[in-house]
Amino acid sequence: MSREFSLAYLTVPGTGPVDQIRIAAEAGYDFVSLRAIPMGLPGEPHLRFDEDKKLFNEIKQALKDYSIGLMDIELARVREDLRVEDYEPAFSAAAELGATDVLSSIWSKDKAYYYEEFAKLCDLAAKYSLRVNLEFVTFAGVTSLDEAIDVLDKVERPNAYLMVDTLHAHRSRVPVDDIARVETSRFGFIHLCDGPGPIPELDDPGMIEVAREGRLYPGEGEIDLKGMLLAMPPNPISIELPNSKEMGKRGALGHASQCLIKAKHYLTKNGIR
Repeated sequence: MSREFSLAYLTVPGTGPVDQIRIAAEAGYDFVSLRAIPMGLPGEPHLRFDEDKKLFNEIKQALKDYSIGLMDIELARVREDLRVEDYEPAFSAAAELGATDVLSSIWSKDKAYYYEEFAKLCDLAAKYSLRVNLEFVTFAGVTSLDEAIDVLDKVERPNAYLMVDTLHAHRSRVPVDDIARVETSRFGFIHLCDGPGPIPELDDPGMIEVAREGRLYPGEGEIDLKGMLLAMPPNPISIELPNSKEMGKRGALGHASQCLIKAKHYLTKNGIR
């Protein structure tokens, strides 16, 4: 079975869900990853298909018309000013649309708090047969592979998985050997992109700027993508590759297409399934 690919929202930021579905299908992706839980970032459309029945129906029809699946929704953050319970309508709507996964990250340093809240989030997702993929983000609360594994070990939820984003893994200085030591069954889907080799300080504006608008096509940066991908099972890849310059030059469809072309070429060139 060949590797499956999904188009992440952040690759084509500002694009509405129906257009994102069309772009993903026309570019040749197998799935789409929608932002059903807004983060409130500049330029981000507030499109809650759990609240907007018309939008929900349009998404449902688009998924059918373009014969593409909804893999996951994002972003279910654990943070003191957010309530996990508020994610339930999005989980319910996503499951009805056929989603299998939820992307989550932790933005707190209070371990007791985030253990409890993440466990609660997993239990909520389980009601809708959704897997929760925990991403460690270099500039968040849970920032490393070890910290993410610690959370999974602590909560012991059968629907909780590890999600490795190649940019964050590089910037959190995660050795490939450490990724390889993780039990293969613990991995969820993967976020793929390339990026610059130098790692900025946390307070450097480039830390967030590159993550949100300056990622690179696979093979065009200095991240050890081959090592990381070979250290993980051949799970679905969600291409999260925001690049404002490429979007401006190619448009959303052109950029999304190039992301997939470059990703498939990189895997083939390096003998990665």
